[in-house]
Amino acid sequence: MCSLLRGEEMCLAQLFLQSGSAYDCVVELGELGLVEFRDLNPSVNAFQRKHVNEIKKCEEMERILGYLLREVKKADISLPEGDVNPVAPLPKHVMAIMEQLQRLEVELGEVTRNKEKLQRNLLELTEYTHMLRISRSFVQKTSEQEPLQVQYEEFPFLEKDTLMDYSSMQRLGAKLGFISGLIKRTKIEAFERMLWRVCKGYTILSHAEVEEYLEDPDTGEPSRSVVFLISYWGDQIGQKVKKICDCYHCHLYPYPSTNEERNDVVEGLRTRIQDLHTVLHRTEDYLKQVLMKASESVYTWVIQVKKMKAIYYILNLCSFDVTNKCLIAEVWCPVNDIPTLRRALEEGSRKSGATVPSFVNRIPTNDTPPTQIRTNKFTSGFQNIVDAYGVGNYREVNPAPFTIITFPFLFAVMFGDLGHGLIMALFAFWMVLYENNRKLKNTRNEIWNTFFEGRYIILMMGLFSIYTGLIYNDCFSKSLNIFGSGWNVSAMFRAEVWKNADISGNRFLTLDPNVTGVFTGPYPLGIDPIWNLASNRLTFLNSYKMKMSVILGVIHMSFGVILSTYNHLHFRKKHNLYLVFLPELLFLLCLFGYLVFMIFYKWLVFTAKDSREAPSILIHFINMFLMQSDGVQPLYPGQTGLQVFLVVVAVLSVPVLLLGKPVYLYWLHNGNHRPGLYRGYERVRRNSEEELYLMRAHDMEEGASHSDLSSSGERQTDEFDFADEFLHQAIHTIEYCLGCVSNTASYLRLWALSLAHAQLSEVLWTMVMRVGLRMDTSLGVLFLVPVFGLFAVLTVSILLVMEGLSAFLHALRLHWVEFQNKFYSGTGVKFSPFSFSLLPSSFEQYGLL
Repeated sequence: MCSLLRGEEMCLAQLFLQSGSAYDCVVELGELGLVEFRDLNPSVNAFQRKHVNEIKKCEEMERILGYLLREVKKADISLPEGDVNPVAPLPKHVMAIMEQLQRLEVELGEVTRNKEKLQRNLLELTEYTHMLRISRSFVQKTSEQEPLQVQYEEFPFLEKDTLMDYSSMQRLGAKLGFISGLIKRTKIEAFERMLWRVCKGYTILSHAEVEEYLEDPDTGEPSRSVVFLISYWGDQIGQKVKKICDCYHCHLYPYPSTNEERNDVVEGLRTRIQDLHTVLHRTEDYLKQVLMKASESVYTWVIQVKKMKAIYYILNLCSFDVTNKCLIAEVWCPVNDIPTLRRALEEGSRKSGATVPSFVNRIPTNDTPPTQIRTNKFTSGFQNIVDAYGVGNYREVNPAPFTIITFPFLFAVMFGDLGHGLIMALFAFWMVLYENNRKLKNTRNEIWNTFFEGRYIILMMGLFSIYTGLIYNDCFSKSLNIFGSGWNVSAMFRAEVWKNADISGNRFLTLDPNVTGVFTGPYPLGIDPIWNLASNRLTFLNSYKMKMSVILGVIHMSFGVILSTYNHLHFRKKHNLYLVFLPELLFLLCLFGYLVFMIFYKWLVFTAKDSREAPSILIHFINMFLMQSDGVQPLYPGQTGLQVFLVVVAVLSVPVLLLGKPVYLYWLHNGNHRPGLYRGYERVRRNSEEELYLMRAHDMEEGASHSDLSSSGERQTDEFDFADEFLHQAIHTIEYCLGCVSNTASYLRLWALSLAHAQLSEVLWTMVMRVGLRMDTSLGVLFLVPVFGLFAVLTVSILLVMEGLSAFLHALRLHWVEFQNKFYSGTGVKFSPFSFSLLPSSFEQYGLL
């Protein structure tokens, strides 16, 4: 809990790794994920570092693995399931893996090329068969020919010219030639027009569409093709026709001159196609065997190559000592993990068989450490909400432990409905039960991944919504009468306040709680269900939820201000307790804390008998600032004097907040009590600078502010800038004082969103579900089925998804702006440990794994 509240205590350590055992030591550190490495060669180019060749080999293996994974996915072969975590291979085994991958790539490439060549040959033979079959009807040796069906508007003279058919061209002694082939259907019109324009009518084009789809060899998608037969007159025209066919990427095939030759060709094609089908089937079987064999080990190879590449990348961050026999690395490490780090280095040295063990040495530093907050699968979602605002400073109070409760609670205040909360909780509970399912975890749908990663947040929001739904007594806009209402209607008749004529003559009747027996006591849990029938239900709930929003807002903001004391005490800035925290708390409580007091006072003191005499809290709150009470009944005796005192205290706290801290720091730096180099170290008798650094490091472990450490050297030489400090404090004072007003008003969104959700739920029930329930015919049951389906769809899409997202965003804003800015700066750097489990994979990004 301490780690989650304030983060781990960090230290800078130096690792001395022997050259022979450095690889194994980094392997052990990568498996544990304890340390974050610093780059000790920032000025060296990435291509000039020591292990650049090894990294290139890993990238080459990644390229081969990507090719294998694409082929495996194309063949629809599933990878073996189960969590596989092989150890990183030793450097002497890298060449063996490289040879296996290269051999597999060559074999797979040859088989794939043979398969593609066979498929292309089969396609060509199939096209040739279709061409011979369809073109049989094109050329007729008789003199009766059909006229051309296509006439072009841009050539009106064609209607006057005599159309030349095959018989007339032969009678003229022309040398006829034939070109046949296939073309895509989308190109046939442009192809026909181009032939006419270029050949000036010396060609005759006949075409017909192939009935079945043919696979495009370039894209692999099925497409429509058209068989054409071109008859031309003269060799020059033939050359032009061939060039046009090349431009339109036509597949040309030889045209047999006689029927006997055509029949022989067709018979030969049929035999070759059957042989190709047999060979292609065997080739596909062999290819599948190769891919099945590759799929058994490819996932292991991917992890091993990823680990190898990461290890060499880390080794490039290290530097050599003067003897070039030892690698030196600097790492950030949690203090509590130093013993584990030592054991990992000893294990790495033992596995490598090194005679000189590797060891770790803590070093002092003035650099600000990164922030490390340990989380689990439950708290990680809430920590991500906080980190989205900003990573906390080192050892700063972390809002995440409190967000686990306050965030789903504020969400539920806006989303309070028992039925909707139950659906949300069941959905989240289902995701929690199947959280280890790989199909649910490893999807490329970003929306689903967002829901799945936040399953525990959704579960908590659903559970809290069930609670607030019970408090509001609201379930799909209907109230639940579990304990029995505390209001009694018959008492009005027994007291002879109501008569039978009143019931028949009035649409609405008012229950008087002052009549004996009408109001027997409050409902045990939540709001009395009779308010669901009342005509003034909305007025009552508005007053209740609006005051509740103000109360929750003031409590939430006050809690944020109180949490700032933990930062002041931990960083040993006790002057902030009196000059920052106390004025802030007084300003907030004297004004808005007093408003909460008046709300509770009015609830507790005024009963149903004198409720009509109860004054307005809003009028009293306005008169508090105006310091007048003319004509307004006071809430309690001595109210005016107390309100004047509270306003004076709040006003006086503003100059203290504005001037207190800058004046104190100015006096501290320029007065008689000038501080030493760093918290009195200048007055300590020391023999060396190293002793001073060690004392500083000891203070860091005790919780000293690292922002003070980093600027301690500057405080020796630089003068204190009073103007800068005053400007900073002035901005903070203005922001806080105005923010107390605006932030309190901002919490009214709890009331507004809760009202909107309840009204939308009621509208949906009235306009959809009630229509189906009111049908009293025999078909009413059948009509209720689609009505219920529509009600369920609208409930999930509008009330759960849209309204849930709206309430989530508003709860997020209340935490980021109204709560966290009271104590949380969020300007730190996140601790990024070197861990194999956290390494991203390019194959997962492209959906290959």
